[in-house]
Amino acid sequence: MSEESTPKDYDEYDLKDEYDLSAMPVMPWGRYDPAHRRSNLAVLDPDIAEAFPDDESVNEALRLVLQMVKVPHLAANS
Repeated sequence: MSEESTPKDYDEYDLKDEYDLSAMPVMPWGRYDPAHRRSNLAVLDPDIAEAFPDDESVNEALRLVLQMVKVPHLAANS
C-alpha cells in the first residue's frame, strides 16, 4: 500500500475560513431521522430511558397504563 492511499488523520483536519457553518442546517440522521423512523420505534428522553432500561420494562409500563384507562373512576360513581 502506498503512502498516498493510506487513510488521512482526520483529527488534523481544519475547516477553511470561508465555510459559513451558520448557514448549514442540522439534519437528523439514522434512527432520529423522522423519514427513516419505523412506526414502532420511539426515542426516549434520557431521564425516561434511565427508568426503563429495556424494551420489556417499557412494554410492561405501557400495558399498565392501558389497564388503568379501562378502570372506571370511583369518583364518577358517587
